[in-house]
Amino acid sequence: MDRLFHNKPKFKNYLHLHFLVFIGSFTAILGELITIKEIPLVWYRMVLASVLMFVYIKIAKVKLKITLKSVLRLSIAGIIIALHWITFFGAINASNISIALAMFSTGAFFTSFIEPVIYKRPIIWYEILFGIIVVIGVFIITQSEMKYLKGILLGISSALFSSLFAVLNGKFLTKHTATVISFYEFLSGVIFISIYILFFGDGFSLDFFKISTSDFGYLFILASICTAYAFIAAVYVMKLISPYTVMLTYNLEPVYGIIMAIILFPDKEQMSASFYYGAIVVVAAVILNGILKNSIKLKRKQT
Repeated sequence: MDRLFHNKPKFKNYLHLHFLVFIGSFTAILGELITIKEIPLVWYRMVLASVLMFVYIKIAKVKLKITLKSVLRLSIAGIIIALHWITFFGAINASNISIALAMFSTGAFFTSFIEPVIYKRPIIWYEILFGIIVVIGVFIITQSEMKYLKGILLGISSALFSSLFAVLNGKFLTKHTATVISFYEFLSGVIFISIYILFFGDGFSLDFFKISTSDFGYLFILASICTAYAFIAAVYVMKLISPYTVMLTYNLEPVYGIIMAIILFPDKEQMSASFYYGAIVVVAAVILNGILKNSIKLKRKQT
């Protein structure tokens, strides 16, 4: 008992981390509950998140001034995160939460190729190996769930955009705070989607702004807790807990999300046994990749 209280601050940080992972998985649940299409959904999410972030910046007196070059780089990342969210919610609409989250796990496969290019390092053999295992898991899922092919393709696209965004943000964090990065990314995402709606969509008609009270409530939760708060809190937790633990815990996001989806939407989320076999292969490969990567880093430090 004394040891528990002695480690209480650390225990609280671990609880906070798992809460953030739960929030991440709950995003998919909100995507199912919100009735509007993915493009206006992401537009509302990024607008509300930008406003909330700006209020926080003013209260915390965070300096927003950065170079034009940095603004342009963050704007590209903002477009990528917008595309990630659009394809992610599109995957849910085209299939279901389980498919979208299982495909989201393939992000580790894409990272194994993107990270060496961005950071100019050689490709690591075991990342390719686990990447192949992930592809096998996806193949198993695809063979058993061909009726959800569109959702599978959108989910894989979402994972690709997510991986690219995460690698780019890793470089940005060495120069800017998470708050500044998030604000410019959200703002550029809003501008990008607004241009698309104006020139390629139906425009900002009165119907666009007619959303139900329940949808607005879910959108506010999505923008405030699952976006603005989660982005800032995740960086805070990373300063207190080892990157390995953070990364490994976040890999549980699809597991949490699929379990919640089965409980909340049992009829829509009922999948074949092959889907779960494939999903287990994908998630296990991602987690084992993290474990192996960490053990190799520890050995290098000891030598």
